Amino acid sequence: MSAEASIEGVGSAPPAAPSSPSRLVEEKGGRGLAGSKYVKLNVGGCLHYTTIQTLSKEDSLLRSMCDGSTEVTIDSEGWVVVDRCGRHFNLVLNFLRDGTVPLPETTRELEEVLKEAQYYQLQGLVQHCLSTLQKRRDVYEGACRIPMITSAKEEQMMITSCRKPVVKLQNNRGNNKYSYTSNSDDNLLKNIELFDKLGLRFNGRVLFIKDVLGDEICCWSFYGEGRKIAEVCCTSIVYATEKKQTKVEFPEARIFEETLNILIYENGRGSGPGGVAYLESGGVSSSPGAGQSEEDGVGIGGGDRRVRRIHVRRHIMHDERGHGQQTVYKD
Repeated sequence: MSAEASIEGVGSAPPAAPSSPSRLVEEKGGRGLAGSKYVKLNVGGCLHYTTIQTLSKEDSLLRSMCDGSTEVTIDSEGWVVVDRCGRHFNLVLNFLRDGTVPLPETTRELEEVLKEAQYYQLQGLVQHCLSTLQKRRDVYEGACRIPMITSAKEEQMMITSCRKPVVKLQNNRGNNKYSYTSNSDDNLLKNIELFDKLGLRFNGRVLFIKDVLGDEICCWSFYGEGRKIAEVCCTSIVYATEKKQTKVEFPEARIFEETLNILIYENGRGSGPGGVAYLESGGVSSSPGAGQSEEDGVGIGGGDRRVRRIHVRRHIMHDERGHGQQTVYKD
């Protein structure tokens, strides 16, 4: 007898007329699903295929459904219908198979799993959920967390493994070889303040990370699907009459614009039709503002994959070379 036939309660000779779900249970002589080896479950529209042995591992509602203690409803195609949300049922099955299972990271989802465990009367899973919830309550972690990069390897692993888009601010005041211009300190602080505001606004949707190890004094990088999509460099060198100075810009509008653009990679949507193509073709239609260079597309990995690099112009007012060799650049 096939698995489907045993579930449906159909013998070698087909019945004269289709049986109702309750009639199918009666035809099994009150044995529930005990005569089957495999069982097909339709849990709130989610389909699962497992064995009676798995469902009977623990004393639970699922075991009573198998041995006939609890009446089951079987549709015309042999699926045992369970009127519950099927979102976490795969986790329930894995717990029965292995005796343990990784639980969701968010408290809300963990509470949903707890409700399902209580419904199916799986005491082992119930205790696992309750103990995990208690541990998380004892150790409070802020909702908005911004990692600090400690090495290039850590940065690479963090960006490539993250499913969310990533925005990185690299600021390294200790790397300043030259003195700042009069407005550089203020603009550097404005960049840091904007980073904090964006981190609060897009918390949970974008991973914001800080880097204080690199060579750049102030540079924004935007990543989607593990690769760099755009970069906004906010520093340049000013050649003054007597000394070189570091100039820090604050292109607020451009930074905010690139942050909004990177949201197209949220939940893997960058892989959708036209998503990546739009960004990689320079989807930002606005022209660069004052003090910024034209977008410099740099191909990576072949094809049309490009990084939009936006750098402030190099302001050269005067240099220290001899007369006749001086060059003056005007914006």
